Amino acid sequence: MADWYDHPQYFDMVFRDETADEVKFFEAAFEKFAKRKVRRVLEPGCGSGRLVAAMAARGYQVTGLDLSQSMLDYLRRRLQRRSLKSDLVLGDMTKMEFAKPFDAAFCTFNTFRHLMKEEQAVSHLRSVAANVKPGGLYILGFHLIPSDADPECTERWHASHGGTTVNVTLKVIGYNKRKREEMIRVTVKAEKRSGKIERIRSEFPLRVYTPAQGKKLLASVDDVWEIASIYDFDYDLDEPREFDNDLTDALFILRRRA
Repeated sequence: MADWYDHPQYFDMVFRDETADEVKFFEAAFEKFAKRKVRRVLEPGCGSGRLVAAMAARGYQVTGLDLSQSMLDYLRRRLQRRSLKSDLVLGDMTKMEFAKPFDAAFCTFNTFRHLMKEEQAVSHLRSVAANVKPGGLYILGFHLIPSDADPECTERWHASHGGTTVNVTLKVIGYNKRKREEMIRVTVKAEKRSGKIERIRSEFPLRVYTPAQGKKLLASVDDVWEIASIYDFDYDLDEPREFDNDLTDALFILRRRA
């Protein structure tokens, strides 16, 4: 069975309808919270580059960074098909160095939770800060898990495009509270117009954050980042959230301190 990293187009299909709302939110957040004009932006952990391409199409100077060469190759082809330009970098999101700083960065939908150790998470946040200008933003989204939450979770998505139908299931298959780790299984069934079916399965760990652990982490870097506001994955700028135990789908607007 193939790995979904070898077929990023299927996973992209499931979330493509959210792209316009995300980009709209980014631009509104830049306008409301950044203390500088935003033109140069960075997406660490960009994967297949759904948002890189969308932001490039809006006229931003975009850099995407990822550890996966296959993902970057897919993104490069995507940009070429649309006659778009972005800088693509193969690299570690915990140790980033760029010749020119950025006005803003974004990393949403749990990419951050692939950093399995606290020192990696802190290193990432400080590395982003080192590459974002004072007054610039970092829009960071990841799930928080209340301490009394049921660790068992299954989510399903369905999408169709260009004669291909995709069903994606994400299931938590393991949970270790002490290690702050949950094991995720993603299965994809893609059926093409021709009747050909591809099945893909990947398993990987994600780091667990309770609201209290999320607060502690962000407090450890409050010399470089301040929390300008908090939202959830509804991407509604008129509905800010409190940093409390009811916050699960957390979207933090971090602003670079001077």
